[in-house]
Amino acid sequence: MALPHQDQPVLQVGSPLDRAAAAMLCLHGRGASAEDILVGLGPPVEMPGFAFWAPQAEAGSWYPNPFTDPVARNQPWLEGALALLDGLVAEVERRLGACRLVLLGFSQGACLALECAASRPRQYGGIVGWSGA
Repeated sequence: MALPHQDQPVLQVGSPLDRAAAAMLCLHGRGASAEDILVGLGPPVEMPGFAFWAPQAEAGSWYPNPFTDPVARNQPWLEGALALLDGLVAEVERRLGACRLVLLGFSQGACLALECAASRPRQYGGIVGWSGA
């Protein structure tokens, strides 16, 4: 059985990764969408040389319960979200290096971005937890 989120789309705007100087993974909040996070960023999405990737969470949520609940209550959704990010981070790291990758998340996406960074340490270009914990 596949983990949640694995078959969801990843929106890509800005420079193609093979021509980008840097990349940003943008993680939307609960009840939102990949498109919402990109629209919310506005003009920065038009920055030359940046590849912006925004994965879509299954049913608009990375995990069903509050982040303060025991981790087991948010499985397998959290595991699936982190597995999806592992693949995206690996792709950027292979082409640009982790030091040219920014993780940005809003609300529940901020919680996920911070969990990813804390549990998968490397020298990221930046980590933005926008209105999350």
